[in-house]
Amino acid sequence: MGHLVVVATCALNQWSLDFDGNLNRIVASIKLAKAKGAGLRIGPELEITGYGCQDHFLEGDTYLHAWESIGVILADPELHGIIIDIGMPIRHKNVNYNCRVLCLDGKILLIRPKQWLANDGNYREMRWFSPWSRPQELEDHALPRMIRKITSQDTVPFGDGVISTLDTCIGVEMCEELFTPNSPHIHMGLDGVEIFTNGSGSHHELRKLHTRIELVQQATTQSGGVYLYANQQGCDGDRLYYDGCAMVALNGKLMAQGSQFSIQEVEVITCVIDLEEVRTYRGTFRSRCFQATRTPRYPRIQVDFALSSALQHTGRISPTVPLAAPRYHTPSEEISLGPACWLWDYLRRSRLSGFFLPLSGGLDSCATATIVCSMCHLVVAACINGDEQAIQDARMVSGLGPDSDYIPADPREFANRIFHTAYMGTDYSGKATRARAAKLADEIGSYHLDFNMDAVISAILTLFSSVTSRSPRFATQGGTSAENLALQNIQARLRMLLGYLFAQLLPWCRGLPRAGGLLVLGSANVDECLRGYFTKYDCSSADLNPIGSISKQDLRSFLEHAHSALGLECLPSFLSAMPSAELIPTSSEAEEQSDELEMGMSYAELSVFGRLRQVLRLGPYGMTQRLLSEWPLLSPSEIGTKVKRFFFYYAINRHKMTTLTPAYHAEAYSPDDHRFDHRPFLYPSSFSRQFRAVDTLSSEVSAE
Repeated sequence: MGHLVVVATCALNQWSLDFDGNLNRIVASIKLAKAKGAGLRIGPELEITGYGCQDHFLEGDTYLHAWESIGVILADPELHGIIIDIGMPIRHKNVNYNCRVLCLDGKILLIRPKQWLANDGNYREMRWFSPWSRPQELEDHALPRMIRKITSQDTVPFGDGVISTLDTCIGVEMCEELFTPNSPHIHMGLDGVEIFTNGSGSHHELRKLHTRIELVQQATTQSGGVYLYANQQGCDGDRLYYDGCAMVALNGKLMAQGSQFSIQEVEVITCVIDLEEVRTYRGTFRSRCFQATRTPRYPRIQVDFALSSALQHTGRISPTVPLAAPRYHTPSEEISLGPACWLWDYLRRSRLSGFFLPLSGGLDSCATATIVCSMCHLVVAACINGDEQAIQDARMVSGLGPDSDYIPADPREFANRIFHTAYMGTDYSGKATRARAAKLADEIGSYHLDFNMDAVISAILTLFSSVTSRSPRFATQGGTSAENLALQNIQARLRMLLGYLFAQLLPWCRGLPRAGGLLVLGSANVDECLRGYFTKYDCSSADLNPIGSISKQDLRSFLEHAHSALGLECLPSFLSAMPSAELIPTSSEAEEQSDELEMGMSYAELSVFGRLRQVLRLGPYGMTQRLLSEWPLLSPSEIGTKVKRFFFYYAINRHKMTTLTPAYHAEAYSPDDHRFDHRPFLYPSSFSRQFRAVDTLSSEVSAE
C-alpha cells in the first residue's frame, strides 16, 4: 500500500484577468482532487491570471491580484493535506517570470520559473517574461507581506529544484519545455525524479493532439516515470482555443486522458499509480542507470509528507489500468467541437443575446451555421446532464435570468432563441442558393429572414450618379473592370452594414426577454483570406469568424461529417453547389460566376500554397522548386505561372489581412496579421528578381 499514490491533473476554463472566477475554478479542482484521494494536484499554465493576459503581464496590478488569489488558497484549511502545483506570474528581483508555485498545508515549498519560453507562432512569452537561465540552482525569494502573514515564511526557494517527499520525488516541467530537444525531464529523471508535472497552455490546431500525446508518452518511455499533463480549456479571451485533454502517463503508457473539447469549466482526472513500477522499469535499463550515476544533482526541498498518506482512509484500491489506446477526434470532429466551444465561451462571456449570420446559401456560411448548430447540441447535452454552469449560462444568454426554471432540452428550440440568420439577396442571387439557406435555417432552428437589398443598392447608385453624372455598368454590360468591381463591392459592403443593423435590433424586434445586441459572425475561410478573395469591410467583417483559419477542403469534410452527426439533411446540396459570389448579372447557368475561375486557382491549390508559404517558409523560387516534384502532372511553366499568380494576388491583397475578423485559430498557415502571421502589408508585387528566378528554373527544367 505504501507504494500506491493518487495523482490528479485538470483542465480548467480560465479567463484572462477573471481573478475571482479563476480562483473559484482552481479551488473547485483542488477539492475534487482531494475527494478522490489525490496527494498531488497540478493545474494549467498561468491559471491564476489566465494565460492570455498579454501586455497585462507588464502591469503591477496583475501580480498584486495573483498574490491575493494564492493567498486565499494558502489560507484555506480545506485545501491542506495535498501538494498543489499552481501556475502564476511572479516578479523576482524586478524580473518577470512565468512560474509554478508548489504549496502544502498553507506553506510555499518552491517557486519554479520557466526556463524555455514559447516565442513563435501565436506565442510571445519573451515579450513579458524572462527565462530562468541558471539550471539546477536555487536562491531565496522574498515573499510579499500579505503572504508572510499567512505562511509565516519570509523567503522561499526560487529556481530549478525538485520536491522530495517521504515516498517519492517530484519535478516540474512547463509547456514549451516538453517540446524542446533537451527537455528538463531528461535530467530530472536521471537524478531520481519519479513524478513530472507539466502545467500547460497549449492551443488547439487541427491534428495537433497526436504530437502532444506522443511527447508525453515519450517523456517516460526512455527513462520511466509518471508524467502529469494539465492544460487550459476554453477561449481565454483571444483567437486561440485551449483544448484541454489533461492526461497521465506511466513508463510510456497512457493511463488516463481527459476530454479534448468540453464546455465544462472544471475537469479533474485522477490516476492510481504504483511507484514501484517506475523503480522496476528503470532498473531494467542498465545504460540508463550508468548515465544516472554521472548526471548533475538537482537541489532537493525535503518535505515531511507522503503522497500515499492521502490514501489511508480510502480502503483497498488497485492501480489504474493503462488505456488501450489514446482517444483522438477526426479533423471533421475537431471542427465540429473546437470552434463550437470557442463560440459558446465568447457568447456567454460577452453577455450579449446571441449570434447573427448573413446566410448566403454557399458552403462557407453553411459551415459557420453548422458550427453554431453543433454549439447548441453541446449546450443542450450539458444542460440535460445537469451541468449547473451551462444551465445558468443558457438562461442568461436567453434573457430569462437566474431565477428561471428554463433548461434547454432541444437544440432547435435553443437555436431559435439565440441564433439569427438572414439571406440578403439581390437581383443576381440564385433561387437555389436562397432555397438552400432557408432549408438550412429551418433544420438548425435559427430565426431566419429573407429579403432583397436592391432598393438600397439603387439608392446608392442614384446618389453616385447625381454627384458624378456617371452611371457604372457591369463588365457583362460593357463596363470596365473598375466599374465591374465597384458594383460588386457595393453589394458585399451593404451586407456588412445591414448585418450590424439587424444584429443590434432583431432581439428588440422579436420582443425577446433580453433585447441586447447580437454577435455578428463572419464566414471567410482561410484560403480566401490568404488569397484576399473578399471585399474589404464586406460581410466577412464581423465580430468573430469561426472558420477563418480552416481550409475549404476541411470544411467540406466537416459538412460531410455533420450531415449524419447533426442530422442536417440539406448539407449535401451545399457540397454539390459551385462556389459563387453571385454579384454580377448572368444570362444563363453556364455564365454563373465562379469563385475558383475568378481566383485563377483552385481551393486545393490555395491550401498547398498556404502551407508552403507559412509552414515551410518558402518564397516564390523555393515554392516552385518544391512543386516541380509534388505536381508532376503540370508542366514547369504551368507551375511557375500558378506560383507567380499566387504571390501577385497575395501581395496586392495583403493589406486586407490587417482588417481580418478575429478568427478561431485552427491551421498553421493562418494569414492572421495581428498575432500569427507577421509580414508587411505593402509589397513590391512585381517580385522582379524572385519571378525571374522562377522563370529561369521553369525553363531549365523544361529543357531537360
